[in-house]
Amino acid sequence: MMPDVAVVLVLSGGNALGAFQAGLYEALHAHDLEPEWVVGTSVGAINAALIAGSPAERRVGTLRSFWQSHVVGPLDLTHPWLSPEMETARRSTAAAWTAVAGRYGVFGPILSAKLPGFHDAPSIYETDQLAATLERLVDFDRLNDGACRFTATAVDVTNGEDVVFDTATQSVRPEHIRASAALPVLFPPVEVDGRWLVDGGLSANLPLDPVLADPPSRPTLCIAVDLLPLSGERPRTLGEASGRMQDLMFAAQSRRSIARWQAAYEGRTDRRVTLVRIPYADQGDEIAGKALDFSGPTIAKRWSAGHRAGVRLVDAINAGAIAVGAVGLNATVVT
Repeated sequence: MMPDVAVVLVLSGGNALGAFQAGLYEALHAHDLEPEWVVGTSVGAINAALIAGSPAERRVGTLRSFWQSHVVGPLDLTHPWLSPEMETARRSTAAAWTAVAGRYGVFGPILSAKLPGFHDAPSIYETDQLAATLERLVDFDRLNDGACRFTATAVDVTNGEDVVFDTATQSVRPEHIRASAALPVLFPPVEVDGRWLVDGGLSANLPLDPVLADPPSRPTLCIAVDLLPLSGERPRTLGEASGRMQDLMFAAQSRRSIARWQAAYEGRTDRRVTLVRIPYADQGDEIAGKALDFSGPTIAKRWSAGHRAGVRLVDAINAGAIAVGAVGLNATVVT
């Protein structure tokens, strides 16, 4: 699809919400809309590594292997007859279960951070097991030498500097991805080349800067998947207020970043970038602790929502509603 266009996929942070990105990629893959460059931060960096570090025919299966390997907690069953109140209780129970037990293969239970050896990296959980999962699922030779470029972002915890890991200029290993997903206070900082690094989402949860600072020379379609919505209903409970606060803290970054780059591109004729932001917008069923809800039914619903969003994007492209190749930075939203 569109052989004369460079397709770039940018994936934001959002922990368990990342299943939405996996579903969206599945839709793109089914329509041969494959990225030549994936950029991510936090869980977006994990998904990006699973994509870039797998052969094209195995990418969806690799994503499923990661997202279906979840902690099975109480009420982790699909009950279509659940009332909205019961569904909220189910999700809340699942998030509480993860808060206590962790998520197998990604981060360890709350008590593990108190064991000997963890005293120098204060956090609630450990993420050593994420490195083992990445080694199992990601072909790092392919990631570093394959046709799909991979970029992840992090932040230096001591001086606040943005840090970029890019296979175009360096070799990326599991510790780089762990660093990109090391959200304080939940997860410990990760030492890379003598620097202690934490989650790149603290600086830019939708990591557009690496792409827009130096986009491909060809006309570019940049698909940016944003897991935390800027728009939402007025909160009416403390739980809703807490969830809305999380959304606004990170989603406002995306709005400012896009506005800044639109101003920077104004008047330029040497760049042709179409930026399509796809937010995980329909979060009416989500709870305040949504980032820790790894339960099977919730992951499946997010995956399905992402797939539907991906199909809408493909339909819009095929219908000519999204024009690629115009001069400058042309931003649009597909919900």
